[in-house]
Amino acid sequence: MKKLMILAIAVVAACAPDTRDNTARLEKKIDDLSKKIDGLAARGGAGAAAQRPQRVEPDRAKTYAVPIDGDPVDGPADAKITVVKAYDYACPYCEKVRDTMDELRKKYGNDLRIVFKQLVVHPPTATAGALAVCAANKQGKFLQMDQLLWEKGYKARNFDKDAKCQESAEGCPVVNGFAQELGLNMDKFKADMKGECQAQIQRDQRELQALSVSATPSFFINGRFMAGAMPMENFVTLIDEELKKANDKIAQGTPAASYYQQVVLDKGLKALERPAQ
Repeated sequence: MKKLMILAIAVVAACAPDTRDNTARLEKKIDDLSKKIDGLAARGGAGAAAQRPQRVEPDRAKTYAVPIDGDPVDGPADAKITVVKAYDYACPYCEKVRDTMDELRKKYGNDLRIVFKQLVVHPPTATAGALAVCAANKQGKFLQMDQLLWEKGYKARNFDKDAKCQESAEGCPVVNGFAQELGLNMDKFKADMKGECQAQIQRDQRELQALSVSATPSFFINGRFMAGAMPMENFVTLIDEELKKANDKIAQGTPAASYYQQVVLDKGLKALERPAQ
């Protein structure tokens, strides 16, 4: 029964794609989902989840080669544990898991880094934020922009509602204001949002979709999949398993700075294995 409850919460504690261009409806959904999370935590949450069809997703026992080139990183390059986080800036579950990510960074220190990949499941509401944080990263202000997008964007329901604003000369007013607050070069910021960051976000989405990741937040911990805004202990259990593996490999001569490349990228699965028909 306990395993069923955990699985049930995993199914509901994530945002599925929303392709409708209806910001007001999305904002109401965000508020409603935030309330439901608290209710599910109190009741166990199994009833609502049992009615949902299970999504095809990566095998949690296997290791997947998730590319991270060009993605923002919080933590050292030689960290033994790489947590790839797929998220968007309009997902209530992504907002709720932020504290857990901060706790993990404190608990594991330099043994852990977080790599941030954009998976926009709420266009257009989250689109400008995804592009803005990419552009800010190119000026060394990823973490600062990330904080503003959550604290002054998401929590205030202050989103750029025009799906095409990043293509105009004026840019997107909400994220432009955040960029000015951070003292960014505005010409470069707008140019990067229109250009390189469009390609970066599309690449992130292709890489994640190749592994059938379609909901946020989703995580790969040294290549092993976890879905949803899970409790701290769920992350710790998996991280400790992977940390033991990493320590063993490093003791045998694998450089810590090369561990993700040699063990996860070189040996991990490049795509989801499909069952034989």
